[in-house]
Amino acid sequence: MAPSLTELGVRLPEPVLDHRPGEPVPEAEFIEAAMRWHFDPATGSPFWLRVADQLGFDPRRDVHSVADLAKFPNLVDLLREIPAHDLIPRGYGPDPGITGVYDSGGTTGPPKRVVFLDDWMDWLNDYLTADMTARGYPTGVDWLAVTPSGPHMFGAFLERAVRRVGRMRFTIDLDPRWVKRSIAEGRPDEADRYAEHLVDQATHVLTAQDIRIMVITPPLLERLARREDLVELVNAKVRIIEWGGAHLDADSRYLYMTEIFPEVALYGRYGSTMILGAAVERLGITAQDRCVFDPPSPYITFSVVDPDTGRPVEYGARGQVVMNHVSRSALLPNNLERDEATRVEPVPGSIQIGDSVADVAPLREFGGGTVIEGVY
Repeated sequence: MAPSLTELGVRLPEPVLDHRPGEPVPEAEFIEAAMRWHFDPATGSPFWLRVADQLGFDPRRDVHSVADLAKFPNLVDLLREIPAHDLIPRGYGPDPGITGVYDSGGTTGPPKRVVFLDDWMDWLNDYLTADMTARGYPTGVDWLAVTPSGPHMFGAFLERAVRRVGRMRFTIDLDPRWVKRSIAEGRPDEADRYAEHLVDQATHVLTAQDIRIMVITPPLLERLARREDLVELVNAKVRIIEWGGAHLDADSRYLYMTEIFPEVALYGRYGSTMILGAAVERLGITAQDRCVFDPPSPYITFSVVDPDTGRPVEYGARGQVVMNHVSRSALLPNNLERDEATRVEPVPGSIQIGDSVADVAPLREFGGGTVIEGVY
């Protein structure tokens, strides 16, 4: 007889921690179950079990809602140095199913690292595939990804997404850290030459291949749009441009949608390695509307706060973005991001918990240093 999951060291989570995208989840029941999972010595990760004694409160007793996640200190900077394996909850047993270890972009210092487990990557793909279907993405077509790969989650997600709904995925080598380093060290010409080199590579793929969906970062889309021959080519071939990885201002978005790429649908995603995923652009918004992102709560939630007080700003006001990731595979609460945004209410009648955000833009300074976006 095959050994049971318990005999293999695997603990089954409470059912509320596993739900399909779009299903309503009771907030308190979900958060309380997650706290029990992550802070039980039998199921929690070595990282959180070490940290628990230093918190000054008991998450299993004192945390009941997304708002209560603000009780946690922002610990993501520790992810620059700790062994990544210490982030895996013990409840998964000796074979947790590791999709990969991925780095942050390195915008605010040495990269932070997180672990994607297979069950979370599968859920994320289900969520984003459903969103693509709702937007009418063509299936069985070729994609071009002008995005980071290697240690960055952006490329890993796209690989799986195209396997599900596409035909072939063409990629461009892109090292965003070299661009940021060149800018930081006062070598903007070198950063400029490298960015043009990336667009040259994209040009060849767009010319030679039957690309219908292009995923690109806004700084590289801007460079592509400077070339009239490429603009004409994209309008003739590409049906959807998906942007992410850096901010896109409202004026540029409007011009892309109405004047530069009028034949192409343009959609954004707002993600972060520190939430192990992304929020999607609200369905149905137009070029005249502000670009609103709705997160897939309760796993990923946003709040927009006054950076001086930490308190939520009023709806319609701007503040700094705080992100939370809470799932059975990972816990990353109360992460003060390097972005500012307008606080927006969820879609009326939706199951979303927490805030939506609009008009996201990088802060000029964060963590004592200047924020350099570069190309990602």
